[in-house]
Amino acid sequence: MQTYETRLDGLRRELAKRGLDGFVIPISAEHMSEYVGAYAQRLHWLTGFGGSAGSAAVLNDKAAMFTDGRYTVQVREQVDGTLYDYEDVPATSPAKWIAEHAPEGARIGYDAWLHGIGWAEEAHKLFAKKGIELVPVEGNPIDAIWDDRPEASLVPAVPHDDEHAGRSSADKRAEVADWLKAEGYDSTVISALDSVAWLLNMRGKDVDNTPVALSYVLAHADGTAELFIAPEKVTPELTKHLGNAVTVRDRADFVPSLEALKGKTVAVDPNHAVAGIFHALAESGATVVRADDPTVLPKAIKNPAEQQGHRDAQARDGAAVSRFLRWISIHAPSGEIDELTAAAKLLEFRSVDGDLKDTSFDTISAAAGHAALPHYKVDEDSNITIPPGSIFLCDSGGQYIGETGAGTTDITRTVWVGSKDGDAQPTAEMKDRFTRVLKGHIAIAQAIFPEGTTGGQLDTLARHALWQVGCDYAHGTGHGVGSALGVHEGPQRIAKTTGSQGGTTEPLAAGMICSNEPGYYKAGEFGIRIENLVLIEEREIENADEGTWFGFENLTWVPIDRTLIDVDLLTPEERDWVDHYHACCREILSARLAETGDTQATDWLERHTQPL
Repeated sequence: MQTYETRLDGLRRELAKRGLDGFVIPISAEHMSEYVGAYAQRLHWLTGFGGSAGSAAVLNDKAAMFTDGRYTVQVREQVDGTLYDYEDVPATSPAKWIAEHAPEGARIGYDAWLHGIGWAEEAHKLFAKKGIELVPVEGNPIDAIWDDRPEASLVPAVPHDDEHAGRSSADKRAEVADWLKAEGYDSTVISALDSVAWLLNMRGKDVDNTPVALSYVLAHADGTAELFIAPEKVTPELTKHLGNAVTVRDRADFVPSLEALKGKTVAVDPNHAVAGIFHALAESGATVVRADDPTVLPKAIKNPAEQQGHRDAQARDGAAVSRFLRWISIHAPSGEIDELTAAAKLLEFRSVDGDLKDTSFDTISAAAGHAALPHYKVDEDSNITIPPGSIFLCDSGGQYIGETGAGTTDITRTVWVGSKDGDAQPTAEMKDRFTRVLKGHIAIAQAIFPEGTTGGQLDTLARHALWQVGCDYAHGTGHGVGSALGVHEGPQRIAKTTGSQGGTTEPLAAGMICSNEPGYYKAGEFGIRIENLVLIEEREIENADEGTWFGFENLTWVPIDRTLIDVDLLTPEERDWVDHYHACCREILSARLAETGDTQATDWLERHTQPL
């Protein structure tokens, strides 16, 4: 088995063969998805880094890893510091680092099918000032040395029921065609996998955690569309579902089809399409217009069918998570349950529901100090036993698609794991921080705001109680969530406007779903996060100023650990919120738990939803 040092040396030899002095490796595939298939996990193969956001830069004599505050600890645990420097984003970037460390005249390669056009253009400008050349490669050099690289999935794509989608694909394509005609464009490239899935009411199994199929779409102003997908993935059922207005073509024909658009005006979203698409269109002689993907906003604003699908999925999921939390409370104090066992048990409880198709991301099962890593990913090497008398954090979710609806869940619960004798109690600091995180969670849940408000404007509400004691957290407060699609979905986001991820300036709109997940992390000791999903809805407010006002409908129903709450820190209104929330949990989940026959979980629910 190759070591990471051997792989790095192999990459350098391959670069030398190509006359290159460096190379940039992002976590990305040709669709710029957050989660990528095993075939595209080049950064993980090269470095060992298992996070969902990051990149590396390799020069002849040195290399560096680039991650943001979410992965400060994780990258140091997974990536050899003798091989790679650790660099923080957004303080620096691969391009800035290369410009500083590469010699004048260096040729730096990049895969145009893995990078956005904005990155390529900015890097080109920066390098030019330093006498460095940015070179698009023909074939990724890592692929040339990755002998056992997995093949891309050929699992058939499947129709997504119009009843679950709430709209037909024909209706969605007509909306895109109307937009193209209104703007004077001939066609648009839809390259984001979740956008393709939404537009065509199609799902797949090509990427872990996200039910999408590897494919592209060219949508045209006459209402027709071309789907580019491996022929092995197309079934008669899918062909019938797509109808005559959608031409199914081999995925290998995508680039030639772009090159055939000479003289056409083509809209491409620079936030979701790789540089290779822009290059192919420019070389063809097409007029390229940079415009937002026309499916992104309609996809984010859930229609009534999608909203109800979410509610149903959340109730199913809430019952499973509640059964799991009861199990943890009984078994973890023994000191014999480890993180992997806990994650497997949660999946077991979720899998009782036959409509569960996948987890919506890799479960964060984090004990003790691991809970202080916001995006910790347990594996055989990192796995530890959950210590009695400690905090356990579990962030997880499921993809549900069935007869009763479809939805994507994402929930975090932080619980106290006691001891066998029952004497172990959380520290005053733990309770203080947990309660302040809860106060921030409640502040978001109860927020009322006017039309036009952005997630960046709401973010402070979640942090206020922590800021009062000089504490904060390094991740966003909320992200968008798809409908049986990506657990992280734009364009909206609740976060600091100074963060490395976009979306904080997008106005929040009725029908959008966001997470509400403030946290606190004490490195090496414990971490806290409380996460529910919420639906933005219009609110009628007596004597309100003119205009439209919004609030949040809570979607997630699982008890919050009362052991960690310092009730004296809560206002009367906050205590009322907790009591009302728990009463709703009891009402919504009791019937679901009864269906499982788990009377012990029903009793647990009753005890853990009593008033404070």
